[in-house]
Amino acid sequence: MGNSYSKMIKDLRTEKGFSQSSIADRLGMSRPSYVSIEQGKRELTFGEAEKVSSIFGISLDQIENRVVPNYEKYKQMILSYIRSASSKDGKIPKTKLAKLVYLADFSWFYTHLESMSGMQYRKIKHGPVPDVYFRAIDELFEDGQISITPTDDGAMLISETRNAKKNALTLVSKEEQKLIEKISVKWKSKNTKEIVAFTHNQLPYAICLDNEIIPYELITQEDSEDVY
Repeated sequence: MGNSYSKMIKDLRTEKGFSQSSIADRLGMSRPSYVSIEQGKRELTFGEAEKVSSIFGISLDQIENRVVPNYEKYKQMILSYIRSASSKDGKIPKTKLAKLVYLADFSWFYTHLESMSGMQYRKIKHGPVPDVYFRAIDELFEDGQISITPTDDGAMLISETRNAKKNALTLVSKEEQKLIEKISVKWKSKNTKEIVAFTHNQLPYAICLDNEIIPYELITQEDSEDVY
């Protein structure tokens, strides 16, 4: 494991308010040894990397790939799609919504070589989705930001509540919002089966194994018109 993750570890430590000494103690090393990791002069051992992942709540893959998920931003991306009227009545099927957010993350990576949210997407039966998607929907519902309406065929329609519309989506940049709106316009009249079929046929989903984390880099092999 290389030391290109040094800045990410320093940023995580600073963000969470840990001192260098406290992290060094948790890793079972001296402060100077830990400082050399943050400076990129010393590599983590596999055992130390496992401890770092536990301390900061990230995976080993995220350490290696220097990708830190922004969970709150991911939830704002969900709300952003609802606000951009991805359906005529403002209600979006739960499965379709998951795919729309996926398209934003991977489309952003296509042109910027980084995702919007930093989330890791897993290949499951109904398409690529982060493990935390269902938790995010539950939390938005419990916080009174979204409503969930079941349909006769078992689908769940997601819409934003009146109170939530007052909240600014400060974590999503104007440029990111523009991309979300473009994706919304393209898929507004399409149903869930169509967007599921589209994401299933994309290279990142197609070549990965079931339940495998989908590498963002695979989207760069797609033709530009097939990214979203």
